[in-house]
Amino acid sequence: MSTQPGTLPGTLFVIATPIGNLDDISARARETLARVDLVAAEDTRRAGQLLTRLGCRNRLVSLHEHNEADRVAEVLEVLMSGRNVALISDAGTPLISDPGYRLLSELRRHDLPVSPLPGCCAAVAALSVAGLPSDRFLFEGFLPAKAGARRKRLAELLHRPETLVLYESVHRIRDVLADLEQVFGPDRPMTLARELTKLHETIHRGGVADVRERLAADPGGDKGEFTLVIAGDAAPPSVEQAELERVLEVLLGEVSVRQAASLAAGITGAGRRDAYRLANRIKDRE
Repeated sequence: MSTQPGTLPGTLFVIATPIGNLDDISARARETLARVDLVAAEDTRRAGQLLTRLGCRNRLVSLHEHNEADRVAEVLEVLMSGRNVALISDAGTPLISDPGYRLLSELRRHDLPVSPLPGCCAAVAALSVAGLPSDRFLFEGFLPAKAGARRKRLAELLHRPETLVLYESVHRIRDVLADLEQVFGPDRPMTLARELTKLHETIHRGGVADVRERLAADPGGDKGEFTLVIAGDAAPPSVEQAELERVLEVLLGEVSVRQAASLAAGITGAGRRDAYRLANRIKDRE
């Protein structure tokens, strides 16, 4: 498949849309949606409602997990003809636990232009208000639907040091919290965000058991979409890590971060990159 001679290919715009509050859409996203030739949407009914409210009239095609493989050729043909296409999901940023990977993979293979229009993402929104470490996090998306596979995956995540971010549906949220308490224990700090940016936005913080109780008492707890942010494993540092930190704390009182990291790496045998990262974290705490 190739473009016609003298025709420049169109651009695929990957556009984040509101996760609830329509006012969260960017001016650039609104403008781009108004001028593209085609909108590929996860659900054309929901997309049609959004475009109507924005005052946009576009040709719509569906692109979801069940038809994406068949729809790619059609979208590529539009792009090859020099026309522009927008990709949107039901809400938030496309491809983040949403369809679009096959399409983007084909664009990459054909070296076709693509442009992101960033904006809403439930994972990042929840992480920003969770009050948990956000310098390193692991986005896990949806856990397996079956209980055995879900608990097995949670066991694999148990000792990950990064903050974990999960999505979950209303149909499984209570079972997932029960599994979290069983595998992670009742006191692992977490935040549960429900209906972010919407009228009934609710955020519960505490240990896993406490959050389970709060959700059980929440009158709207059986409705909505959920994002879970869970603290990583706060295991005590190794002897080597503790020694590196002690040496760095002494050196940082006398020399720059870069010098302290270099000296500490030489003294303790730690990697320079690890020493530099830890030195910056120590400096940030001061």
